Amino acid sequence: MVHEVVTALDGAEVLRRAKQFFTERVPMQAAFPEEEGPGFLTLRGQGGEEIAMAVMSVSGGTRVRASTLLFDQTVDRFFTTLPAPLEQPA
Repeated sequence: MVHEVVTALDGAEVLRRAKQFFTERVPMQAAFPEEEGPGFLTLRGQGGEEIAMAVMSVSGGTRVRASTLLFDQTVDRFFTTLPAPLEQPA
């Protein structure tokens, strides 16, 4: 499933928070960084399942897109920790 949100944070901060959140905040469904770059992060967790996350600048903030098969609820929970965008995207 693909999840998407827009936040006021910059991309680097979103990825930093994602690494911390998925390794520390949800012990029963932890996922750990496997690959990363300036605009993406791949985490690997339980049974080898993956979370692929990308960030891109948009008007008023940063669009965050995450794809996963197993971690849907955890990704949704992470997205609720991100501050709302400065303005609503068109």
